[in-house]
Amino acid sequence: MDVKEHLPLREATFFILLSLATAPRHGYAIMKDTARLSNGRVTLSTGTLYGAIKRLLEAGWIRRFENGDAEENGRQKKEYELTEQGRRIFDAEVTRLESIVTVVRDSTAAVQG
Repeated sequence: MDVKEHLPLREATFFILLSLATAPRHGYAIMKDTARLSNGRVTLSTGTLYGAIKRLLEAGWIRRFENGDAEENGRQKKEYELTEQGRRIFDAEVTRLESIVTVVRDSTAAVQG
């Protein structure tokens, strides 16, 4: 699979994957994390988040994380984690963004220098 065919990622997708890059999370934690990580630029409604989760599950970028300890109101919380494919796509997007930042820094340094 060529991960570059999936790039660039939509901003909401990027922040969802970023939220899951460090640990499995349930939907509400992903919503809160996305808002925090994006400095409030990306705020997901419940419908938008679960639509994105459904798409990411179908694409194989994330999967359900089975955690026997995570319960809410007597039922299992649904937690999600990155798959290997999701990690590769996320890492490729980070690399793409880093290269853009490098070009901008080099260009502005040349103009100022």
